[in-house]
Amino acid sequence: MAVSREILHFDLDAFFCAVEENRDPSLHGKAFAVGGRPEERGVVASCSYAARKAGVRSAMPMGRALILCPNLLIIPGHHYLYREASRQVMKIIHDLTPLVEQISIDEAFLDVTDLTDSGEQIARRLQTKILQEFNLPCSFGIASNKLVAKIATDVGKSKAQGKGEPPNAIQVVPPGEESTFLAPLPIESLWGVGPKTALVLSDMGIRTIGDLSRFPEATLIDKFGKLGYELALRSRGIDDRPVVVEHTIKSISQEVTFIKDVKERQSLLDTLHNLSDQVVSRLQKKHLECTTIKLKLRWSDFSTISRQVTLLHPTDQPDIIFEQVRRLFLLVWNSSVPVRLIGVGVSGLSPHQLSLWESATEKQRKEREHRLNNALRDLRERYGDQIILTGGEKNED
Repeated sequence: MAVSREILHFDLDAFFCAVEENRDPSLHGKAFAVGGRPEERGVVASCSYAARKAGVRSAMPMGRALILCPNLLIIPGHHYLYREASRQVMKIIHDLTPLVEQISIDEAFLDVTDLTDSGEQIARRLQTKILQEFNLPCSFGIASNKLVAKIATDVGKSKAQGKGEPPNAIQVVPPGEESTFLAPLPIESLWGVGPKTALVLSDMGIRTIGDLSRFPEATLIDKFGKLGYELALRSRGIDDRPVVVEHTIKSISQEVTFIKDVKERQSLLDTLHNLSDQVVSRLQKKHLECTTIKLKLRWSDFSTISRQVTLLHPTDQPDIIFEQVRRLFLLVWNSSVPVRLIGVGVSGLSPHQLSLWESATEKQRKEREHRLNNALRDLRERYGDQIILTGGEKNED
């Protein structure tokens, strides 16, 4: 008989807002949101629990958030602070066990099966340590697999809603009780069930996870194909995926939505140049090269297109990547149609390697370029994109 695993799902509560409260303690207890201005088509990246009491939610347009909460304070993001806080917290978790799968800046799975203490004891100790050392609240879900542990965290947090304070929740699902725990929850709580799938399931009379678990598996497969089989397993709390210590990065992208739709060719090209630099910065930071370069455009009517080109040889050089994006853009640009969103992406990633045939001088040149690009990247991350203007750019001041 297989030994049951013990998985912790860890989630920092309203992470961006908690970091902002540490930066500015006067924000504590106030309704505020981290994100862009409403006049700039900004959205809520994170919101305080006082703002959530008024109905504000992450990913909500900031204009809508202000209607729900007129006294809402809008705080611009300080992402370098979030990255550093995440690094410090994740170090504590990695010191506990190497079996950590970080899935976002503020979220991770831990496999604690082989540790002496119970999952609940470990969660309470971590929760206390992270709060005491960094003043950052967090919640945990504990179960025999990742699926149920993640849902347990969500359930634990939902129980604490309405208090105007971080939940600091710990929700345990004992082994063997996965299906019972999931059964009363709405079908939307299950991974793989988005709004469209939920509507189809509702039309089939399936509104809770329990309803889904009792539905004939063969019918689900006929209706949804492979997804139907996966939904049948998930509805019973079955998930055999291990905690993955390292993920392979498949693509890197950067995009921007304009405050006002843009028609000017040079303005769009300048934006593409900036986005290409940001993508290159992330490529070089991870010591990767790409073979496929992609352009994304969304017109003012919300129609979206993408174009891509594949190179013969991998690259991480900004001039090559921008030139390919520029060429793709000029092939599809229509001067009469304003652009709402524009983006640059790369894929076909592989580790950067210096060729055996390169001369010592060429290797030194590339190493200098990488050091320079790393220095520019660090300046931009700390002080903003406009701190450095490359050749061809001009400051209008």
